[in-house]
Amino acid sequence: MKFDVLTLFPEMFEPLKHSIIGRAIEKNLIDINLINIRDFSKDKHNHVDDAPYGGGAGMVLMPDVVYDAYESVKGEDAKVIYLSPRGKVFNQNTAKELSKKKHLILLCGHYEGIDQRVLDEIEVEEISIGDYVLTGGELPAMVMIDAISRYVDGVLSEDSTKEESFSNQDNLLEYPQYTRPLEFRGKKVPDVLTSGNHAEIDKWRKEQALITTYKKRPELLDESHKEMAKELIKKIIK
Repeated sequence: MKFDVLTLFPEMFEPLKHSIIGRAIEKNLIDINLINIRDFSKDKHNHVDDAPYGGGAGMVLMPDVVYDAYESVKGEDAKVIYLSPRGKVFNQNTAKELSKKKHLILLCGHYEGIDQRVLDEIEVEEISIGDYVLTGGELPAMVMIDAISRYVDGVLSEDSTKEESFSNQDNLLEYPQYTRPLEFRGKKVPDVLTSGNHAEIDKWRKEQALITTYKKRPELLDESHKEMAKELIKKIIK
């Protein structure tokens, strides 16, 4: 899968060279190509922005500069995403769907944004990573690359994604995880996890996922699941 990232600050993407995403790049499972929008400036001072028509604070990225940067990487099958607080909120399902694409172009805004005319010309889809404003689109682009890449074949094993938060059938948060040592500061690993009974372990994990979701994100549950969680909590208290 190919990511083309149009940005004023390509150096910000250094962290993606490490850990799981870095290994995926080394294995040629994903390709992250950073395009510096400033390279397409029209003057010797490398200006890429100007004051907004109609007045107001800040600067706006020029449409011709952004368009030329886009033209340098566009392709027939490319989907263009503009990272913007105006966009629909990114979630796990969006990550799964976008992972099926072969070519994504991520456009990172900065300052007061990008001239609307080039956004209309390119026909971008606007996506936000949350209801808050950042100084630019670089951090959201990194978040999206990380989340999407995890679903690209070969980056992770199937078991690594099918039971994690927001990925299971009931949209539950992930159950608690434990590892060695068996006892830590007086707290032991739940007996069921060391029992070797895989049916009971699976049952315990599903129940814990339901309880965890009820306690931390109850809005994710319908009324029937909330009642199930309440009953499970009552049994634990007894």
